[in-house]
Formats: sequence, structure tokens, C-alpha cells
Amino acid sequence: MKFSKYIKDNLYKIIILVLSYLITLLILLAFKVEKEVVVSLFIIYIITTSTLLIIPYLRKRKFYKDLTHNIELIDQAYLVLETINKPDFYEGELLYDALYEINKSYIENINKIKEQLKDFKEYIEMWIHEVKVPLSSLTLISNNHKNKFDKKTKKELKRLENYVEQVLYYARCENAEKDYLIKETDLKEVIKNIGLKNMDDLLENKIDFLVDNVDIKVLTDSKWLEFILGQIINNSIKYTKNIKSSYIKIYTKEEKDKITLNILDNGIGIKPSDLPQVFNKSFTGENGRKYSSSTGMGLYIAKSMCEKLGHTITINSKYNEYTLVSITFAKNKYYDVLK
Repeated sequence: MKFSKYIKDNLYKIIILVLSYLITLLILLAFKVEKEVVVSLFIIYIITTSTLLIIPYLRKRKFYKDLTHNIELIDQAYLVLETINKPDFYEGELLYDALYEINKSYIENINKIKEQLKDFKEYIEMWIHEVKVPLSSLTLISNNHKNKFDKKTKKELKRLENYVEQVLYYARCENAEKDYLIKETDLKEVIKNIGLKNMDDLLENKIDFLVDNVDIKVLTDSKWLEFILGQIINNSIKYTKNIKSSYIKIYTKEEKDKITLNILDNGIGIKPSDLPQVFNKSFTGENGRKYSSSTGMGLYIAKSMCEKLGHTITINSKYNEYTLVSITFAKNKYYDVLK
């Protein structure tokens, strides 16, 4: 609260007081009052006027200073009333009470929206689980009656399963803390499951699936990690097929305080202009538009999930040469001591 602005805001009061003093002075002079009395009255006037301006300023200044400072200090500004005391001047009380009612209404609306989102999330998850049953049945039927289902139908079924799975994990990611469990996970087993799920595509496109030095345990959620790796492998297959001597190589590098899982392919790579945006929501880039239909959600969800799990995911690429996706798992020394 600046004093200059406070004075400007109370300028009409000062003008009225000055005019009243001038009128009083003229009256005193008209009645030929002694100069000593006039000077004394002037001093009293100055002291009184200053007091009337400064004391309210000091009372208000502390309240508004605390209010603005705390708003800047906390992340959730609507909770600022929890950090300040109710002021002892009338205008401040009015403001405090108004902010309290606004805050109360805001929290009630937020809670209502959260409840609606929770209900919607539960419905989406229920619907996905229901729709996965006929999808799994169709996949099983197509595998058991290969002569009746062409490759294109199988591909579309797999795409549909992948999109449904994306929706499920995207919905779960919003309330991730309730849906994942971090524990010691066999990396080799997770990669084995990914290889089996994508075996048909790998064989059909003659892509070598190379695995090296993955017999290692990391702290993560196995299902979430399997989904994350599934999104990465799906992208690698999309942009590596139709390339001679194509491969996807998975390997780890262990250091003192971390383990890095690398997924390397010799596909078409990513253009330098697209690389900084690959984790953005709904970003498809030139590859997504040119070579394959894409939602642009796979890597976005993968990164969100990695952040929830405490992992780091990065992508390096050279256009027309390779793409390298790295997921870093931190080692937990406390866990190592207790296990």
C-alpha cells in the first residue's frame, strides 16, 4: 500500500480540511485575533490533520501488505484468508467478509466439479472395461480363425485396443496416486510381455527385436511401465517398418544412483523442429501426418505417467537415422538398506 496513492485517494479530505482552515483563518483575522493564537491553532491543525491521515494509513497498510504478500507467496491464492488475521477497521472487515464468501463459493464449486469428474472418470473406466471384453473376444476369434479375418482387420482391432487402453490410462493418470503401486519390478519380464504383445507386427514388418542387459530390477509400477513401453514400441514399429534391416534395440545402463532404460530404433527419426514438442498433448508432428494417423496422445500420457512415478523420460533423434527414448529410474538407497 503506497502512501502517495493513499494520499491521492484521500485528496478530497485534505482539500476540505485546508479550505476549512483558510476560512477559520480569515474569520480569526477579521476579529483581529492575536498572531500567537493563530500560529498555535495552525500547529494544532497540522498535528491533527497529519494524525487523521497517518494513523488510518498505518492500520490499513499492515493488512493490505500482508494480503498482497501472501497472495504472491502461496500457490493457491484463494486460500490467502487462512494466512491473515481479520482486520480491525471497517473497510477491511467488509473486504475480508466478501473474500470469505467468494472463497467459500469457489471451494464449493471446485468440490462439485471434482465430484462430477470423479463420477465421469469412474464411468469411463467402467465403460472401457466393458468394451475391452468384446474387443478381446474379437481378437481371440481372429487368431483362431485366421482364414476368415484378413491382416487389415486384425490391424484395426489392435489399433482399437491401443486407443481404448490410452483412454483408460489417461483417465487413471489424473488420479494416479490411487492407481499405481511402486515396488521392485523385474524389467526383463516387462519387456518380455511387450515383445509378445507386438510379436505379430514385429514379424510382419521384419523388425529385429533386440534385447540386451535387461535382467535387472527397478522401482516402478509394472503395469504402468508396460503401458509406457508399449506406447514407445508402437511408435518405433510405425516409423521403422518398410526400412531395410530395421531393428528396435532395448538395453539398460546402470550407474551409481540411477538405471537408464534405452529404446533405440533405426527408423525415420524425428525432425529437429518437432523434437522439442513430441511430449506435448495432441502433437503429431510431420511423421504423424505423413506416415500414419496418430492421436498425439501416446507420448504425452507416457511422460505424464513417468512424472507421476518419479521417472524421467527423454527423446533424442537424428532425422532419417535413429530415435532413442530413455527412461531413467532413480535408485532408492533407503529401499536397498531395508530389503
